[in-house]
Amino acid sequence: MLQARKWHVEIYIDEHEDHTRTQARLTTQDGAVTVGRGQAHRNPRDANVPEIGDELATARALADLSHQLLDAAAQDVAAVTHRPAHFAE
Repeated sequence: MLQARKWHVEIYIDEHEDHTRTQARLTTQDGAVTVGRGQAHRNPRDANVPEIGDELATARALADLSHQLLDAAAQDVAAVTHRPAHFAE
C-alpha cells in the first residue's frame, strides 16, 4: 500500500513602504527546511494595491524554492548514478 508523505509550506510576507519580501518555507516530513525568497518593489507612481506585491513576491519565492528543489534532485540523482543530472525547468 502506498504511504503518503506530507510536506508543509508556509508563506511569510513582510511589507515595508513600497517593498514586499516573502519567504516560502518548505518543511519535509523528516524536518528538513528549504527556504525560497522573493521580493517586489512598487513604483511610487503606481496605485497602492498591496495584494499585487504579495502575489508577485510570493510567486518569486515559490519559483526560487522550485529551483532549489530541482537542484537538490539533480544532486541526488548524480550521487546515485555517478553522472551529472540536469532537469528541464
